[in-house]
Amino acid sequence: MKSTPKLIVLHPSFYKHGGIGGGATSHRLWLLAFFSFFAFTFTITLLKRPLPPPSPSFPTSTTSPLSATISSALLHYAASSNSTHKMTPAELFAVASALCRPANLLVFGLTHEALLWRALNHGGRTVFLDENEYLISKFEQNFTEFEAYDVQYTTKVSKWKDLIQYARKHRRGECRPVQNLLFSDCKIAINDLPNHLYEIPWDVILIDGPRGYSPDTPGRMAAIFTAAVLGRSKRTPAATHVLVHDFEREVERVFSEEFLCRENLVEERDSLAHFVVETAAETETFQFCAAKDGGATPQTSSADLSDLVMCPYRQS
Repeated sequence: MKSTPKLIVLHPSFYKHGGIGGGATSHRLWLLAFFSFFAFTFTITLLKRPLPPPSPSFPTSTTSPLSATISSALLHYAASSNSTHKMTPAELFAVASALCRPANLLVFGLTHEALLWRALNHGGRTVFLDENEYLISKFEQNFTEFEAYDVQYTTKVSKWKDLIQYARKHRRGECRPVQNLLFSDCKIAINDLPNHLYEIPWDVILIDGPRGYSPDTPGRMAAIFTAAVLGRSKRTPAATHVLVHDFEREVERVFSEEFLCRENLVEERDSLAHFVVETAAETETFQFCAAKDGGATPQTSSADLSDLVMCPYRQS
């Protein structure tokens, strides 16, 4: 039998509803449009939100120092305390003279005066270094934002003569006066501090530690050498004030004159010696002291000593 062709007619409602499965597709398009609009609105809201405030950092040197009245009161009570192994009034005033404005202050030794130095350097950054981890933890627990780090000294007072001969022998190598201490192999260089401490341009360095009162104690040989290199290796041209306590002791005196240099000594107050160390170019010399090079003795400029003369805490 011959088949007869058939004509299929589609009703207009078929197109109106999108054909087979058209309703489901339409719903998906609407959902896609809704979520796209939501995502766009959320993104615009995030962009318009204000940025969170920056995390707190250490105060900059633009902060005003303590008033002369407050500073004088702090010095008075520190000098009149009954604690042993403390600085004399003349020594306290000498250190305060170097802290007339907020500074980057590095202190070797956690002593009776630690909180005084931190208070006098109001607005600056004060960092302490000590070999006693327990003492550091106690200070950090009791005082907020107290910054201190432990140092593992490998030197002994009994070996100081060998160490100074070693430093002289390697002055053109690992014990040179201008270098990055982080990579130093010199036996009297402190090279295991947190990396960022070597990048700070220290304005004042106070050496009142580690212990040096017996042959088996670490002594201050490494502290004095490290302070001398930090001062000479600064990237900024400003001088560094280095104060050495117990200067009457043989090790402190010999190492200070060897690396901080007698020509840089600007004053002595009882057992405290105050040196002003200038920055030096790495190609200038391999000697720490100009007198040992046969050159002219550098004179400390009036700008370097302006704080010492004008400071309101200074004793006559």
